[in-house]
Amino acid sequence: MKTFPESELIINADGSCFHLHLKPEQLADKVVLVGDPARVNTVAAHFDSIECEVSSREFHTITGTYKGKRITAQSHGIGCDNIDIVMNELDTLANIDYNTRTEKPEHRTLTCVRIGTCGGLQPYTPTGCFVASVKSIGFDGLLNFYAGRNEVCDLKLEEAFKKHMQWNPLLAAPYVAQADPELINQIAGEDMVRGYTIACGGFYGPQGRILRADIADPKQNEKVESFEYDGMKICNFEMESSALAGLASLLGHRAMTCCMVIANRYAHKMNTEYKNSIDTLIKIVLDRI
Repeated sequence: MKTFPESELIINADGSCFHLHLKPEQLADKVVLVGDPARVNTVAAHFDSIECEVSSREFHTITGTYKGKRITAQSHGIGCDNIDIVMNELDTLANIDYNTRTEKPEHRTLTCVRIGTCGGLQPYTPTGCFVASVKSIGFDGLLNFYAGRNEVCDLKLEEAFKKHMQWNPLLAAPYVAQADPELINQIAGEDMVRGYTIACGGFYGPQGRILRADIADPKQNEKVESFEYDGMKICNFEMESSALAGLASLLGHRAMTCCMVIANRYAHKMNTEYKNSIDTLIKIVLDRI
């Protein structure tokens, strides 16, 4: 039986996991993930009852019930590096016995839906529309640190994308992680655009934004927008979907990302008042999860 030492599985003195400060009994099987810690309150405002609330750094958690479903609303902050923390710690809460530091004999599967914001990359992804990420192309390189990444990634799409982009070898090798197909069908109705998503390792240069520092490939976004594979195009930029889908697949969980477009990079349009309208997407996910 595999045992996890203190240096690898860090458990706080109160019996909670290191970063999230959650205890195993505080985690529901259904998890709604959001980037902004304040957005957890927006999600939980729809709950019929609140069971617990925990805050630590950018990680804010509220577990409660919604129409008879026990749900955990969990913030993860910005970036795939934070997803690495959140998904691994949620998995330990579900599948490791914190008393014996051993893996539980029966696997517990979590259903994780990330609700985020993104930049639209196509004429048919205007500000305000919802995008469901069927597959996510990770610019961050996170999944390349894990064994088994080839088994959960679309290797043919990776090669086609690198060839199309004339991929710079100085950059991390992109990986293509797939969201859970059944979960996509469960959450993404006719009110969501399905497509590929790019998860970037930053908000400015990695997404092709040019301020005072020039970017290495000025034609990056043109290449991204024109890429097509198996009849599907890249719909949006965001910063977490690839790590979520990839780690969930490796750990045996169901996960997907759906985002509201708040900036259309193709049309150079931006909606800074999106916080008032993303609640619609939150309600959709809560009803369907």
